[in-house]
Amino acid sequence: MSDLPKTAFVLSGGASLGAIQVGMLRALYERTVTPDLIVGTSVGALNGAFIASRPPTTATAEKLAHVWHDIGRGQVFPLNPLTGFLGFFGARDHFMSDEGLRTLVEDNIEFSELEQAPIPFHVIATDLLSGRELRLSRGDALQAVMASAAIPGVFAPVEWEGRKLIDGGVSNNAPIADAIELGAERVYVLPTGSACDLPDPPHGALAMLLHAMSVLVMHRLLVEVEALREHAELIVLPPPCPPATTPIDFSHTDELIRQGHADSGAYLDALTGGWRPAPPSVAMDGHQPPELVEA
Repeated sequence: MSDLPKTAFVLSGGASLGAIQVGMLRALYERTVTPDLIVGTSVGALNGAFIASRPPTTATAEKLAHVWHDIGRGQVFPLNPLTGFLGFFGARDHFMSDEGLRTLVEDNIEFSELEQAPIPFHVIATDLLSGRELRLSRGDALQAVMASAAIPGVFAPVEWEGRKLIDGGVSNNAPIADAIELGAERVYVLPTGSACDLPDPPHGALAMLLHAMSVLVMHRLLVEVEALREHAELIVLPPPCPPATTPIDFSHTDELIRQGHADSGAYLDALTGGWRPAPPSVAMDGHQPPELVEA
């Protein structure tokens, strides 16, 4: 009999939209769905480090919700005119300090080395020079999480064994294949957003960029689901679509947690009621879960 883990949680990136995953985790834990391993990218690595430190219970999800309630934009994305000026004119490779984010991670992770995590935990980062995805499974846990969350241009790259690492979402925002390579036979994917039909065009350059990135990320997810569905049971939980806010706005945390919990709970209950999920779609209307197809 194989000793490999059977169930994996894959937590994607999405900055402040990571609050959605708190609601998803609560819905999973309420239904006694627990991970044998966790793979996280970017903010998914932050959430993953938290739950990998603690028992897979609703109490853990509630504690994570309390952490999110206390996060403000200034803590994660502090505006410093001098740093921004130097970054804009090429004197630095980043616009913001990561000290607030580092303190947040350090205060909420309960193991110092990745291999010490009570629930096996793996982090996705990107090699800055080669652009290749790196899966970190051993070594300094804090540095690994910080590397995975190092948004290029926003935060400085993180040094790791002679490499410079940046945000894992650049190379793989939903590392399903990694979970399968690690032995998972059932994979719960916890995305933070998806590309939707919009009622109106995005307003402003940043909104346009974020929407374009969400389209790219969703297409990558669709390709992975199609390519890997014969290798494991894949369950993609439904994020709000479109989300109520942008990835840099931390003022809608409660709403995102509630929506993530409600949509995921309804979706999981439908699955246990004898339904199977349709493949995720690039366009999903409003806040409705993905279409369910009768088995």
